[in-house]
Amino acid sequence: MDGMDLTCGHFVNPFTDIGFKIIFGQPASKELLITLLNELLAGEHRIENLIFLDKENHSDSMADAGIIYDLYCLTDTGEYIIVEMQNRFHSSFLDRTLFYMCRAIGRQVENLREKRRKERELKMGKPDEKEEDDFLLREPMQENYGARYRLSTVYGIFLMNFREPGLEEKFRTDTVIADRENGKVVNPHFRQIFLQFPYFTKELKDCKTLYDKLIYTLKNMQHWNRMPDALKEQVFNRLEELAAVANLSMEDRIAYDKALDRYRVSRIVEEDAREAGWKKGLEEGRAKGRSEGRAEGRAEGRAEGRAEGRAEEKIAIARNLKSLGLTTAQIVQATGLTEEEIINEL
Repeated sequence: MDGMDLTCGHFVNPFTDIGFKIIFGQPASKELLITLLNELLAGEHRIENLIFLDKENHSDSMADAGIIYDLYCLTDTGEYIIVEMQNRFHSSFLDRTLFYMCRAIGRQVENLREKRRKERELKMGKPDEKEEDDFLLREPMQENYGARYRLSTVYGIFLMNFREPGLEEKFRTDTVIADRENGKVVNPHFRQIFLQFPYFTKELKDCKTLYDKLIYTLKNMQHWNRMPDALKEQVFNRLEELAAVANLSMEDRIAYDKALDRYRVSRIVEEDAREAGWKKGLEEGRAKGRSEGRAEGRAEGRAEGRAEGRAEEKIAIARNLKSLGLTTAQIVQATGLTEEEIINEL
């Protein structure tokens, strides 16, 4: 994913909104999502069933389009799970994931009756309206004030198609609410797992566990014409069936082609902006090196090149978003540029 190989293979690209939905976000693919979650949480929790609480992408604004694809689920044992694919870097990413988690926690208290109805649906099947009303009317009142705030665990699992500067340079980062001094978990109901795909560098021959094979497949499958022979588990047979571009409905194929075009344009714009910034920084660094010393020039040139590259990248992305019809306010939210900068540059 670091390179610019944009060839289209036999399988959908999971880093597009439609591809992500096809692989994980439809009833037919629920078992694949459960398998992935159980591999991520191996040794600490096992999910037997779940339901989707949202039928569509519920990104907060149009500016999220093409960047954020997410699922909101409730497990059969009462845990809430946010699974999100973040396609490219944006400022305040970690803050936004915290906001999503806190919002999910707040929903539990605000919608207590809805929470119980969904939990009952998972265990007993969907009741008719009269049965549901009778069940809710029979619910006992909370015995004390504190019981209202008894929370279920919320997991946030963030699949990231980029490197986040605020995290360590590694593939998986797990966070909990813990005592800073001794590391002991203070509240077990809040958990975030960040997966930075650019740091997953294993080859298939080095993937010994189902977990590693799943991650390897998600990272590389969009370039394949068939599943490798080494992937013999049943889950990959199901994935091969669901994710084949040829098996998409006409509606999904049209939507997927559009999503793939957005993905390709986004990657090209970012790569071009990054390359332009580095070239400019290198040229300025060389000029400064000749006049003020090679060592100082290289250091400052690299720093200025990175800064210029980030600025040029934001402007290029802003132009792309404007061409897609987004408003100035939405572009401000998506890029971090000021309204004045956008008006002057665009």
